[in-house]
Amino acid sequence: MTAVTVPRRSSGRLGRIGRTTAWAPSVQRLIALILLAGLLALRYFDPAPVERLRLAQFDLFQRNSDRELAADAPVVIVDIDDESLQARGQWPWPRTDMAQLVANLVNAGAVVVGFDIVFAEPDRLSPDRFAASTYGLPDDLRQALSALGSNDDLFAGILAQTPVVLGHALSPEAAQGEPPPRKATIVEFNGDPRPQLFSSPSAVRNVAVLEDAAAGLGMFVLAEDLDTLVRRVPGLVRVGDQIYPTLTLEMLRIAAGEENILVDRNPDANSITSIKTAGIEVPTDENGNIWIRFARSDPDLFVSASDVLDGTFDPGRFANRFVLVGASATALGDILATPVSGRVAGVEIHAQLLENLLTGQPLRRPHEATLWELVVTGLFGLAMIILVPSIGARWSVPVYLAIATALFFGSWYLFADHLLLVDATFPVLGVLPVFIALVYANYARVEAQKAAVEAQRRQIRSAFVHYLSPTLVEELATDPERLRLGGETKEMTMLFSDVHGFTALSEIYKYRPQDLTRMINELLSPLADTILEHLGTIDKYMGDAIMAFWNAPVDFPDHPLRACRAALAMQQSMRDANERNRLAFETSRSAETGDRSFIELKVGIGINTGTVVVGNMGTRQRFDYSVLGDAVNLASRLEGQTRSYGVDTIVGPGTAAYVVDRLALLEVDLVAVKGKSEAERIYALLGDEAVRADPAFRTLHDAHEAMIAAYRRQDWDEAERLIADCRRHHGLGLETLYLIYSRRIEGYRRRPPAPGWTGAHVSESKK
Repeated sequence: MTAVTVPRRSSGRLGRIGRTTAWAPSVQRLIALILLAGLLALRYFDPAPVERLRLAQFDLFQRNSDRELAADAPVVIVDIDDESLQARGQWPWPRTDMAQLVANLVNAGAVVVGFDIVFAEPDRLSPDRFAASTYGLPDDLRQALSALGSNDDLFAGILAQTPVVLGHALSPEAAQGEPPPRKATIVEFNGDPRPQLFSSPSAVRNVAVLEDAAAGLGMFVLAEDLDTLVRRVPGLVRVGDQIYPTLTLEMLRIAAGEENILVDRNPDANSITSIKTAGIEVPTDENGNIWIRFARSDPDLFVSASDVLDGTFDPGRFANRFVLVGASATALGDILATPVSGRVAGVEIHAQLLENLLTGQPLRRPHEATLWELVVTGLFGLAMIILVPSIGARWSVPVYLAIATALFFGSWYLFADHLLLVDATFPVLGVLPVFIALVYANYARVEAQKAAVEAQRRQIRSAFVHYLSPTLVEELATDPERLRLGGETKEMTMLFSDVHGFTALSEIYKYRPQDLTRMINELLSPLADTILEHLGTIDKYMGDAIMAFWNAPVDFPDHPLRACRAALAMQQSMRDANERNRLAFETSRSAETGDRSFIELKVGIGINTGTVVVGNMGTRQRFDYSVLGDAVNLASRLEGQTRSYGVDTIVGPGTAAYVVDRLALLEVDLVAVKGKSEAERIYALLGDEAVRADPAFRTLHDAHEAMIAAYRRQDWDEAERLIADCRRHHGLGLETLYLIYSRRIEGYRRRPPAPGWTGAHVSESKK
């Protein structure tokens, strides 16, 4: 193949462009470094908008995790609902009802009963209080009622015999009187945790006789974040100088029959790390708060309090379960919001936290998370600062999007598989201003360089445009009558190839266009030779692209197979060329290449078989032997789709029908490419007969086919499971393809496809 010579004046022009903009990258990088340092300081001080973005991501994960409460959930809520108030009268109910409620629950096998209710005043319906407060009672009746005693004493008698935890409510009022009693012993490791704990000056206590009789006493508090959503609950709280367990931890302690609750600190970070009781180590944030992994509200979690009092309930519902007594009645007003529900009773939040702890599934935000996020933001920003001035916006945008996508998917993976909360919003959005500043500052320089590169590409195209196969040359020499305008209609196989990464390579060699010309010749020569070795006809060269076809002017019945084997050999040839160029790059790195890394080139190939017109196309003065037809256009579009789907070679349906029983093919998609209204099944060509016979490929093939089928029947869960299975089995460079399907499924979960959807995808671009 003849090399293309680039005129010296072009090289000189490129040299002038490089000299006039040589200072720009260093200035860009300095400005970007200052901006990045400011953004890192912003994250360190963590103002409210930054925190809200982080919390919004965590909420998004929770809403999309589709967690449901287990059918045999270890927690049940006895609900003082609107129906209960209608049946039993206004709240508060007599303490005799509360005593009966507890007795019924314990007799049904409840492990422990916790009250999300404060019994702050003596029962106004106690006989003695009724006698003292009622006017006009006969003296003998008043004395008889007074002798009956207090409902609180009766309730206390039941509490003394049962595993019940009463709750105190925190109060913003200044402390008055004695602090609330505490049944648990708080053991402090590694220093005093009080400065970090949620605190309140005082608490609303229960009636003293009830406090004395109860097995446990806990604080119930649901701390709202800046946006009034409840995401985490304090494990311990401080009232005055005393530390108290919250309701759920106290219930765990009573159920295990333990006396102690242990709180551990990290003295170096001045933060709380965990709380332990009942053999359960509960991870917390630095302030002792426990993150809840919420499920959507489940009516099966609730049993009406009136049913429990009437005895019209299934005793098995409470056997070996933790029971929380609380209120969802509208009049009682204990309604809050969570990341997954706009309205939820406070008692249900306690129940979901208790379920998290009992099943070992609370969320955890690592104490090192802030440091991790700062480091990732810094590294991401530095990567952009290094890359953008070097490779320009065209290639740095995909790099930025790829890293951003990896960060979000990595954060989702940590949440879904390890229940860890790690923020991806700040690394992605925080680096975005740095990226925009770099791209903006780089624009003029990159445009000048792109103009020079395009000039080189036009010269390369003009040098390769007239190459034909030796077979065709021989036919034309033998029969000059073939040099007439017109053509014939026949079935043929067309191949389009394009070198990915050529623009970046051109930029590196902008000062040495002769070397660029030599390199593109060295890249295209083995590709062209491979086509000719498989008896294909090279129609034309278009810069770094090749168009070829089979079955003309000489007929070959197996032309689809020949084209596919040529494509496989071309891919191997490109891999060999990359290895040679890598070695040459490492041994001859120059000042002009600077600190750039080696650019590995890939070739994308599209192949299609169909009926076309072949012959001499053009005018009487100038014409070329070429092909025309819809099948040719589809082959060109298929080459462009190799970038979209991340596979090296894509074949159309006509080619696939011929080689599917001989070569390793996997269906890629049902796609309507740019310029076509009808969708076509397209396939990835992954290997020859040996690859197709490999058991590993057969396993991948079967899982892949099943995944495609599940996707088209909109069975998203099955499709995602099969995607994960395919990812475990493949080694053929299909990660981008499976990532595309995962993203589509995520989108269709949010916005289902229209009725009559066939699974077809409409491609909006040629590439």
